[in-house]
Amino acid sequence: MNRITTGPGAEVRRVFSERFGAPPEVVVRAPGRVNLIGEHTDYNDGFVLPMAIDRAAWIALRATRACTVRVQGIDVGQTGEFSLAAVRAAGPPAAGTLQQGWLEYLKGMAWALMDAGHVLCGWEGAVAGDVPIGAGLSSSAALELATARAFAHVSDLSWDPVAMALLGQLAENKWVGVNCGIMDQMISAAGRADHALLLDCRTLVGRHVPLPAGTAVAVLDTGTRRGLVDSAYNERRSQCEIVSAHFGVTALRDVTSQDLAARAGELDDLALRRARHVITENERTTEAADVLAAGNGVRMGELMNASHASLRDDFEVSCEALDVMVECARKANGCYGARMTGAGFGGCAVALVEIGAAPALAQSVATEYRQLTGHAPQVYVCTATNGADIA
Repeated sequence: MNRITTGPGAEVRRVFSERFGAPPEVVVRAPGRVNLIGEHTDYNDGFVLPMAIDRAAWIALRATRACTVRVQGIDVGQTGEFSLAAVRAAGPPAAGTLQQGWLEYLKGMAWALMDAGHVLCGWEGAVAGDVPIGAGLSSSAALELATARAFAHVSDLSWDPVAMALLGQLAENKWVGVNCGIMDQMISAAGRADHALLLDCRTLVGRHVPLPAGTAVAVLDTGTRRGLVDSAYNERRSQCEIVSAHFGVTALRDVTSQDLAARAGELDDLALRRARHVITENERTTEAADVLAAGNGVRMGELMNASHASLRDDFEVSCEALDVMVECARKANGCYGARMTGAGFGGCAVALVEIGAAPALAQSVATEYRQLTGHAPQVYVCTATNGADIA
């Protein structure tokens, strides 16, 4: 076991010891993520290329004889408790109901595990994290997978990353009420240090791809949040489904650029642009995995730049703050390329940068962006980490 001496890993250990009178039995963690390329492709059965970042949700815990979970939420200053039997008996809320509050992610994970036939034991713990909330870095998936790791430890469950990721997605879809895809939970469960993960969202087959030596990933938080994302997400998804039905296929993943060009005259301009983004983004994402593996940071940057242009112009999910942030990053010394990441309309951009230039780049981009927009940005230089594990 690694001895964590700083950050939320140390904090959960300290708070647990103070609250429960003894050191924790175990500390678990699960990371947030950033998607390098492959946006709005997941619900089209396409490809994504995320990496797990060195920001995570942490839980210090010990097993108890009671069939309850009692946990101190350090970041929110609250204590939560629930009965496993009550969660199982209640089941998820009615479809369309949104469950709010940090404890609901723990309840949802408990329900999903029990619904899958696992027998769970109770535990008490302390939870904290440093994945920014609402920035599009999957703080919710990190909390779900850290909770899954906690239950796996106290209940002696085998750790299957794919199975646990699917249960995390089920918890978020059915219990919390957010209709997310599988990417966030999968990379939080199955990330690998120094690698991104090319994930086929149809088959759930993944391939770990090494990041080029001498590079780092800068996550560029615009300081804006995504107020339009729910309605826009549903609208874009419906538009994609209409085009898929027109082509007689299950999803746009099954349409090639050649197919689209041959039948472009059958689509109106809006439908053509929506389809073109998804189809070309899948092509960019699969190429990106190959160029990363070949150590070609220059070509990866070109693909990221093209992805942003497609998201801005064809899919229309960018915004002024994201566009300004991307331009600031591209002008900085040591930047290979940059793009918005996540659902859009705010949140974060991501850039591939030379590792030696990363600290200066982070400072210069933040300064210029603040001057141009008045927003308060945050820039995180991230490395790729392992998925959910025991710290």
